[in-house]
Amino acid sequence: MAIPPGVSNRDWQTALQQFVQAVGESGVFTSDEDIGLYRDAYSPLWEEPEERLASAAIAPTTTEQVSEVVRVANRFRIPIFPIATGRNLGYGGSAPNLSGSVVVDLKRMNRVIEVDDRRHFAIVEPGVSYFDLYRHIQDRGLKVWIDCPDPGWGSPLGNALDHGVGYTFGAYRDHFHSHCGLEAVLPNGDVIRTGMGALPGAKTWAEYRYGFGPTVDGLFAQGNVGIVTKMGFHLLPAPEAYQTSVVTVPRRNDIVPLIGLVNELEHAGLIGQPGYGSPLAARRADLEELLKRPGGPPAEDLDRFAQEQKLGSWTCRLQFYGAPAVIAAHIAYAKDRFTRDIPGATFEDGELLRFPLTQEQLDSVRKVAVGIPNLAAFGGRRGSDGHLWFAPVIPKTGEAVLEAQRVFMDVFARRGGPALISPFSMPATWMYRAFVFLMGFPISRSDVTVNQRTRETMREIIKVAAEHGWGEYRAAPAFQDDVMAAYSYNNSALLRLHETIKDAIDPNGIMAAGRSGIWPRHLRGRRA
Repeated sequence: MAIPPGVSNRDWQTALQQFVQAVGESGVFTSDEDIGLYRDAYSPLWEEPEERLASAAIAPTTTEQVSEVVRVANRFRIPIFPIATGRNLGYGGSAPNLSGSVVVDLKRMNRVIEVDDRRHFAIVEPGVSYFDLYRHIQDRGLKVWIDCPDPGWGSPLGNALDHGVGYTFGAYRDHFHSHCGLEAVLPNGDVIRTGMGALPGAKTWAEYRYGFGPTVDGLFAQGNVGIVTKMGFHLLPAPEAYQTSVVTVPRRNDIVPLIGLVNELEHAGLIGQPGYGSPLAARRADLEELLKRPGGPPAEDLDRFAQEQKLGSWTCRLQFYGAPAVIAAHIAYAKDRFTRDIPGATFEDGELLRFPLTQEQLDSVRKVAVGIPNLAAFGGRRGSDGHLWFAPVIPKTGEAVLEAQRVFMDVFARRGGPALISPFSMPATWMYRAFVFLMGFPISRSDVTVNQRTRETMREIIKVAAEHGWGEYRAAPAFQDDVMAAYSYNNSALLRLHETIKDAIDPNGIMAAGRSGIWPRHLRGRRA
């Protein structure tokens, strides 16, 4: 068992005894076997001296216990790192930014405090998973849906705090945006509630997020000024039916009007999350010579190939929710707009599904699209032993997609590694007002050169993205300093503000040191 950095053995043993007094012996974990569970399974620093490792873990069951744990940590200046229920694979797992930190594992705080299906909200603790909340709703026959990410083992609270996203309407799949009010323990052990929750006996905690005065909730998202112990969420009223329709457009440059029209439909609230693709992606082997051309193949050559093969260049899956008559009207309107604005556009409608679904429909439907948590998306890995996500945010336009393809393809061609982007790659559409060009870099537990190459490429591609105005929305601890450094407007004024707030709220620097590149004063310059 390691000792937290800067803590004497005597203070560490005393602190462990006080942690046991706070949460009970069954809630303090110090064996190598137990601590190994908090290791990042997809660490790009696996078995290297810089790998981030915890020294112990503590699992409280109440806000009061969290408060006491924090007071003990503050008393002995022991760095702590809170986590909820998810694995965070590809973004750092459960490992802290600062090696030797004590993980505060909130999985035993698993109460669904309230779900209201007339006012459409929930209030939960961090140990509640998407599976838990879904079962709670189903067992009681409540008429609300959750919006869930991949996979369902994560916590709505934890996912929202890391700016996680889902699959239905934009107002719900941006999980931090759909949160409403929170309770948090500050680094001195004090407990606060934000929004209407700050009013004793408040009746609208999970309905009106602003309350009165400045809104401080954002400090706790990807931040390190407290441990969130309760959070409210807006929920989607259960719709009557669901249907998809896939639009296909024939030419490569049709991506520009395609995305423009889909944006109109989505921002008007007519569709849920769109899903883009290219039928040509499955024919890359037939296009090998074209793809070798510097700068990528000309659009006219790809159009000629698509026409010869009777394939479209791009597709987009549109999702419609609501009453059957409303869905029919929205699909008819979408078809009219596309066929008028993009010559040659065609449609393939899916089955109209009415709720509740039959077992056969449940077995075939894309579950996250209808608010059903599952683990299907994590059935595989991007590398031999895992993957590392690179997640730059780009504008929601066809021009930006084509530019990002060219820029990132050039980086991979120059470095000679595996090409994670092709002329047919499309961004993820979880975000309501922007795209994310998600790429999974390979991780190895046996070949350190793979991880070294991945780290080098990651650091280069972060800089290249920033040069084009694209910043990451999320990153593993090994790269959070690099990502924060890219947000450098006015001599990194944003980071300087974060550090000022950190020093004021957490003067001993115990809370999640280094998260999002925000370090306490005594560690600045060391950077883990």
